[in-house]
Amino acid sequence: MISQAYTCQSRDGQKPICRLRPEDASKAITFDCAIVPDHRKWHLTAMKADDVIATYERIGEIWAQQRRVDLIEKAWLDRMLSTAPRSDGKLRVLDLGCGSGRPIGSYLADRGTRVTGVDAAHTMTALYAKNVPQARTIAADMRGLALDQQFDAILAWDSFFHLGADDQRQMFATFAAHAAPHAALLFTSGHMAGEAIGQVADAPIYHASLDPEAYRALLKDAGFSVLRYTPEDPACGHHTVWLAQFRP
Repeated sequence: MISQAYTCQSRDGQKPICRLRPEDASKAITFDCAIVPDHRKWHLTAMKADDVIATYERIGEIWAQQRRVDLIEKAWLDRMLSTAPRSDGKLRVLDLGCGSGRPIGSYLADRGTRVTGVDAAHTMTALYAKNVPQARTIAADMRGLALDQQFDAILAWDSFFHLGADDQRQMFATFAAHAAPHAALLFTSGHMAGEAIGQVADAPIYHASLDPEAYRALLKDAGFSVLRYTPEDPACGHHTVWLAQFRP
């Protein structure tokens, strides 16, 4: 019987919480391992996807202070940039759920890209504008985003997985609508279908994931080809990462 909640291994300022049997309490569990399969959804706390924006609005500055800045994401960001199509001007990068801009937004800007940061939490966009002053910053929900602009690279790192399953499915049309021909798409997910409740700045935070084969099908239907998929990448803090290219 599931009877207790345990806080497990911390990563990127987020402490995953998973409901386990008491005898499992000593096991180290990362966020992706904390995904709750669909048939156990009733074990989740009251925290839902719709609460995520308000949570980051409230604790965003604390989260930004706690967020690791050693750029363990660098290898994946470099893969995204090298995959993006080259043109005469600077690479145009859309950073969805951009957060505070440190370290990712700053790194992208330092690489000479034209970055557009989008976040639904005004706390985050204020920090992003301060930390990445050369970027364009937009306060908007990524769901249903319509900028009427195409980008050479689209990034949704540790943001896309805060959406519920249905919203995640709909996001692939949004990705495609903002993708230039051969644009790179980089996002993180869980490694299995389900939901999990993590912790940021002592506040619960919602995560969800589809099954990997569902992501593959959605990417294909939206015109993206999977270039690389690494579940629980040990070289990147055990993130589960997707790199795809738009080939409509």
